Amino acid sequence: MNMEIENIPYCRIAYIRQIGPYGQNNVQIMEQLKKWAQSNNLLNEESIILGIAHDNPKLVEPQNCRYDTCLVISNDYCINNDYISEGSILGGKYAVFKIRHTAEAVQKAWLEIFPELFKHGYHLDETRPILERYRIKLINEHYCAICVPIH
Repeated sequence: MNMEIENIPYCRIAYIRQIGPYGQNNVQIMEQLKKWAQSNNLLNEESIILGIAHDNPKLVEPQNCRYDTCLVISNDYCINNDYISEGSILGGKYAVFKIRHTAEAVQKAWLEIFPELFKHGYHLDETRPILERYRIKLINEHYCAICVPIH
């Protein structure tokens, strides 16, 4: 599995939160966020979309799982929308895994990521979220990245 170490900078995000089982509902809010971003001229080749699954469905009832679909925005952008929230990603050291953007590849990656980290002597930093990162250029090539905070 291809792993690179990256220092992800602090960033400001606009996001929509979905509460419920992971899966198809996440896709729907992703489309909702992209539509909002396009209508506000925020979606281009440099855009970064993030997915943040806050809960482990093995530990939290599926109907209570939280998933944020986020768009990295500039520090001076003013959000004027009732269903778009504002937040930030602290940044820091991450192990980044580039994977095919298919359901099968993503499921397989989740099984391989943690053994790969431990094999290289890294430990999960549970104070920061794991990020699914979608850069427009990579999406066009049918890839995405899973970014795991490490120390």
